[in-house]
Amino acid sequence: MHVLLIVMGCVVPLNKLIQLQFTGYRHSMSAQAFIMDIVTDAVMTAAAWGCFYLVRTGRFRPGVRLYLVVMLSAAALAYSQIGLERLTNDPFPLLLLGLGGLALGRRALWLVLAVLMAIFGLGIASDLAQHIARGPLQWELNNKAPMAVSYLIVGLMLDRTISALRQSLTESNARGQMLQVVNARLHREMEDRARAQQLLIHAQKLETVGRVAGGVAHDFSNVLGVILGYAQRRERLADSGTNALVDAMQGVEKAARRGMSLTGRLLTFSRQEPTRLEVLSVEEALRELWPMVGQLFAANVRVELDECDEPLSIRFDRTQFELLVLNIAANARDAMPNGGVFRMGAQRDEASNTVELVLADSGIGMSEEVKARIFEAFFTTKPAGSGTGLGLAVVNDLVSAAGGRIEVHSAPGQGTRFRIGLPCVRNRSGETELHA
Repeated sequence: MHVLLIVMGCVVPLNKLIQLQFTGYRHSMSAQAFIMDIVTDAVMTAAAWGCFYLVRTGRFRPGVRLYLVVMLSAAALAYSQIGLERLTNDPFPLLLLGLGGLALGRRALWLVLAVLMAIFGLGIASDLAQHIARGPLQWELNNKAPMAVSYLIVGLMLDRTISALRQSLTESNARGQMLQVVNARLHREMEDRARAQQLLIHAQKLETVGRVAGGVAHDFSNVLGVILGYAQRRERLADSGTNALVDAMQGVEKAARRGMSLTGRLLTFSRQEPTRLEVLSVEEALRELWPMVGQLFAANVRVELDECDEPLSIRFDRTQFELLVLNIAANARDAMPNGGVFRMGAQRDEASNTVELVLADSGIGMSEEVKARIFEAFFTTKPAGSGTGLGLAVVNDLVSAAGGRIEVHSAPGQGTRFRIGLPCVRNRSGETELHA
């Protein structure tokens, strides 16, 4: 619409200047008709630029309506003075017909066509008056009737086209609304899935805390035994002097801090919190987690931590990292009913630029059939009431969400080894970052 109005605002005055300068247009009509032609062209030019401003400022339909009204009024004045014969090849009526239908709809199309037919009638009446004034009537319809019929045919074609376009637009809008509804439903389902994932992770935390609690209770009982032993020897310690009392109090403090550390780790781990990624040192995280992992196993299982030769860092949620390790350790405990060794360690894989976390046990191992399904949700080889079958499925989801990979190597009687590759985080100097 912008381009059309700019063209109309420029072409109409330029066309008139060319006609006045290089043709005998001025002398081919009466003075009254010439003045009317100049006035109508000036009005059409002003209307084009005025409506361009309205459309440009967002008032599209008012701008188009105003332009049509001005153009039809100017056409009525021109045809009533100049006549239909001289304006037979005028393209503006057809332009107005198409503009009204496409921009304003079918009702505007037929209204513009009716006005054009009336304007053509004015032109015919003007032609008749001019022929009568020049002498005997020798006027014929010539191509006037076919022109009117052609405009009617054009109007019908535009009407059918506009009807089809509006039907397509209605269907497109309906599909768009349906797509919005489906998109909103999908968004809600994604949110529900994210909430379910968080609840699942929290449930796994609580299940793991329940498994650790037995070992913590035993360890905490040892802490209380140390404190009670110092308390029972209070009289002898008092007789031994101040230094003995100070040493005893230091022993009590150390035992109490150990108990606080155990309970604090359990409370922090079991808390339901949103995912919070941070750059964490793998070897430091494993070292802090080592005592809690030890609580999962019986006394006949030895938990070993392989020291790393270099600092290794990953971007991971700390509590989810702990959940990952504890879930695998819990499965290792069930795989070693007669005791054994559970080993934790990490190393850097230069080829893939990943930190490879290795968690291995010396248990009963798995068959190929079991190994192929261990990451399926609710799949478990444990007896009823001994597990949910979700632990390793959660581990797989956590690793995948972090952009990592997980491999399992196991065979009956040969233990199980989990190799988890997680993207390595480095600082600007190329060294692995240590902390967030």
